[in-house]
Amino acid sequence: MTSAHTAEKKVTNRWVFVLYIGFFAGLIWGAIKIIENYFKFTTIGIGFMAEPFFKHDFFNTWLGLFTGWACFTIFSIFASCLYMFTMWKLRSPMWGLGYGAFWWAILYLLVGPMTGMFYWINQLELNTIISDFCLFLVWGMFVGYSIAIEYTNVRTIQAIPKS
Repeated sequence: MTSAHTAEKKVTNRWVFVLYIGFFAGLIWGAIKIIENYFKFTTIGIGFMAEPFFKHDFFNTWLGLFTGWACFTIFSIFASCLYMFTMWKLRSPMWGLGYGAFWWAILYLLVGPMTGMFYWINQLELNTIISDFCLFLVWGMFVGYSIAIEYTNVRTIQAIPKS
């Protein structure tokens, strides 16, 4: 394959790509969150984002589990779009780790306790804090680095001169 053929490669629409990344971030890391809760690494289930809108017992059903998973996926799509809008040119995986830590802090230190999603951090178990923090770190790295790599790839393709 010559460089002329490479230059003809179709460039990905970055907004469609970010929706794709957000969807799979929610799907994959939401599944990990479910497993994390199942094995009692955390006391906060996947439905924590929908907790203010439903009774807590609802999340002990299959429908509640999938509702919580859907809410986490929608959140991931929103967060991916926000990352694309604000930080899409940053290439290091450290930015993604920071983005995950940022969302963990917003959810676990501010929004979560204020809305009744879960207790204040001083009332949570240490396993819950550490497990969920690590989950958000790898979730953020998945979102951030995936978007950064696609941006770098698109920029490289566009820089190749056509013959």
